[in-house]
Amino acid sequence: MAFGPTPDKLIPDLSPAQEIVLLARTLWREGYDDHLAGHITYNLGDGTLLCNPWLLTWNEIRPQDIIRIDVDGNVVEGDWPVPLGIPLHLELHKVRPDVQVAMHNHPRFGTVWADMGEVPPAYDQSSTLGGGDLILVDEYDEAVNNAQAARKVVAAMGDADLALLAGHGVFVLGVTTRAVHQRAVALEIRCRNAWMVRAADGRRTSPLPAHWLERSRGSDGNGFVGYWESSVRAELRADPDLLADREEAD
Repeated sequence: MAFGPTPDKLIPDLSPAQEIVLLARTLWREGYDDHLAGHITYNLGDGTLLCNPWLLTWNEIRPQDIIRIDVDGNVVEGDWPVPLGIPLHLELHKVRPDVQVAMHNHPRFGTVWADMGEVPPAYDQSSTLGGGDLILVDEYDEAVNNAQAARKVVAAMGDADLALLAGHGVFVLGVTTRAVHQRAVALEIRCRNAWMVRAADGRRTSPLPAHWLERSRGSDGNGFVGYWESSVRAELRADPDLLADREEAD
C-alpha cells in the first residue's frame, strides 16, 4: 500500500537540459561554487552529450544555455563554447557507458582533502548517502583540458563512482542526475565534517560500523527519493521562471 505522492509528483517533469541546470544550481549552494570552474555532462546515448557551457557560472545558467557536443568535443547545438576541461568527461564517457551523468568541480572542502591527498573518513550517516566507491587519484600531471592527462585520470579511477583528484577537485558519476546530486552533496558533507572532526582533534577513524559502510557503498544513489526533489523545489522557489523559455520569462 502506497502512502503520499509518488516520486513523479514531487517535481515537474524535467528535460535532460533542465536537470543539468538544476543540478548545477543546487550544487552551487552546497559549495560547488569555484567561479567558472566545473562541468556536467549528460550522455544522450546517441554519440552526443549535453553539457553546461563555458563562460557562465553554475548559478546563472538556464536550460537555453545548455549545449550539445559530440564525443570529440565539437559543438553540435548551442550558442556557447565548450568548457575548457571537457576532455575529462569525453574520455570518461568513451570507456564508461554505464555513466549517464558526470560532474566535476572544485568544492570547498572536497578540494582541501584532494589537495592533502587523503580520503576523509565517513563519520556520520549523511556523509555516506548516495553510496558508490570513493577513491583518490593521487597524481597531478597537468590540467585535464589535456586529453592525455584526462585519460590517465579516467584510467586511474577504474570502476570507481567518486574521486578526489589530487591538486584539483572532485569527479562524481552516476546513472541518473538524482544519484549524482546525492553523491555530490554527501561527498562535500563528508569532507566538511571530517575536517571539523580533525580540527577538534578527533581520534576515531569512523564510528560507523563496517556493515553500514559496505551497504552504503553498494547503493547506486537512487534509493533516497525526495532528497534531489526537495533541492529542486527550493531552487524553483528561488527562481520561479527558471524552467520557462526565455521569451516567456521576458
